[in-house]
Amino acid sequence: MRITLSFLLALLLAGCGFQLRGNAELPFKTIYMPPSNQPGVALDLRRNIQAGTHTTVVDDPKNAEAILEFTQDSRDKVILSLAASGRVIEFELHYRVSFRVRDNKGGEFVPASTIFLKRAVTFNDSEVLAKEKEDQQIYRSMEADMVQLIMRRLEAAQRPAAR
Repeated sequence: MRITLSFLLALLLAGCGFQLRGNAELPFKTIYMPPSNQPGVALDLRRNIQAGTHTTVVDDPKNAEAILEFTQDSRDKVILSLAASGRVIEFELHYRVSFRVRDNKGGEFVPASTIFLKRAVTFNDSEVLAKEKEDQQIYRSMEADMVQLIMRRLEAAQRPAAR
C-alpha cells in the first residue's frame, strides 16, 4: 500500500513538470561587485553567484563583462496599527534595495531597479527583547528573498545592444 502510494505521488510530481532549480544562466561570464564586509544582500548575492552560476565574480571592474552597483539598501519600521490606548500593536517592516547592472561601455544589462519587500509583525510591550530578535530574523528572511529576486532579474537580463 505504501509503495503504491509513494509511486503514485512520484508519478504525480513528475507529471506536473516539477524539477530542481539547478544552476542559473546569467548573460555574462564575469561580474564585478563592490566589496562588502557587512552581512546582507551584497554578500549573499556574491555567494549565490559564485556557487549557483557559471559566472565568475572578479575583483577588478576592468576585467568584468558586467558591473553590479547597489544604489540603495534600506530598512524601515513603520507603525501599522495602534490599540485604543495608543500603544503600538502592529508594525510593518520595509526592506528596499535599488541596483543596476551595466557593462564597461555604458550599456545596461539591468536598468536602475528597485525591489521593495514588506512584512507585518505584531508587537507586545511585555516581550520587547523577543520581538527585536523576531524582527532581525524577519529581516534575514527578507534578505534571502531579496537575493532570489535579484538573481531572477539577473537571469532575465538581456545583453546590451552593440554600440
